[in-house]
Amino acid sequence: MDVGTVRALGSPDGRAILRSLPAYDEREVMRLQDRLRREGHSPDFVAALLTQQRLRARAVTKFGEFAHDMLYTADGLEQASRLEVAATHAGRFYNASLATVHDLGCGIGSDAVAMSALGVTVHGVDVDPVTAAVADINLRPWPDSRARVGLAEEFEPPRDPLRARVGVWLDPARRVPGHTGRHGRIKRVFRLDEIRPTWEFVLQVATAVPATGAKLSPSMPHDAIPLGTEAQWTSFAGEVLECAVWWGPLAQQPGRSARILGPDRSPIEVDQTMAEPDPPTTASLATVGPWLYEPDRAVTQAGLLGAVTAATLGSEVDRGLGYVVSDAEVEVPFARRYAVREVMPFSERSLRAWLRQHGITGLTIKKRGVRLDDDELRRQLRIGRKAGGGAQATVILTRVAGEQAVLVVDPA
Repeated sequence: MDVGTVRALGSPDGRAILRSLPAYDEREVMRLQDRLRREGHSPDFVAALLTQQRLRARAVTKFGEFAHDMLYTADGLEQASRLEVAATHAGRFYNASLATVHDLGCGIGSDAVAMSALGVTVHGVDVDPVTAAVADINLRPWPDSRARVGLAEEFEPPRDPLRARVGVWLDPARRVPGHTGRHGRIKRVFRLDEIRPTWEFVLQVATAVPATGAKLSPSMPHDAIPLGTEAQWTSFAGEVLECAVWWGPLAQQPGRSARILGPDRSPIEVDQTMAEPDPPTTASLATVGPWLYEPDRAVTQAGLLGAVTAATLGSEVDRGLGYVVSDAEVEVPFARRYAVREVMPFSERSLRAWLRQHGITGLTIKKRGVRLDDDELRRQLRIGRKAGGGAQATVILTRVAGEQAVLVVDPA
């Protein structure tokens, strides 16, 4: 797809055709392609229409009912902030009373659209001409907000950003164009020194413009977080999506925090004021309590396990593993609770005997802190992946006080 095709898709006629297309059905693609060709559309334009139809179907999981109002590129859709996360970003800038935000690396414009919807004027920049054109089309409902082709590094801060109520949002590239992984997706980079624009540039912008935010990898090192900023790890339905770093008026609670999102639930936030600075660890297998808590992964990534031990009066099974055991049965909105049925040192023989004794034919295996091949273990335990008419069990293979252990648990 080229810029001319993007503009054709974004024209009134192009939008009308897109609205007229039926819901995406892979079985009907060839028939729909023939129909559009017979109506006089060029092969390239037909291909672009069908690509948008397919991408819009995928985009529903990220943008819900708004998915059919936007244009996409395949890479841009994969990288875009989902609606709930983009709304969180936009809320920071809106609550700081900013009039203008420079979105450096705007992609297809999901964050820019969310900010514009709150009345913030956005100047988006993306290095890829097609992506910038798509973002500009997506911003058309807000005439003051635009996107153009350009380099983030060309940004020139205003002389007095606070008086001008100007902020900056950066989404450095964490993917390597032209390189794909095993599943055909663009290869990701996880090291801070591999992002583009560079981390040094991000810090320079934050120095020049106090109201700056940056979207970074969930693997953001805790020791790289600049003093006085807030680093917030965000998850959706248990998957950690990002770590966003916020400077100046955009930082609500300096330090590390976690924001937990999910369908049909209110956001949950956890910060360092809620956490024990040095969570206790379990002394031995014999001291494992009747309850186990598994924190949301955003809490774990943010290094806030101490919030779980504080809430449960519990202890971590072993340093750095994330599971918390406790004598207390409490509701923790940012952790899942399990009832502990059995605790034993790990050995395949003893576990197999326990499963046979209890008639277990369906097994869920969770592991952390031990290196085992699930399929090989199932073969050794003589347990299939699916239930075979018997009982079900969940086992956690982990370390407790430095010893490999098995905890048989039931979700509470």
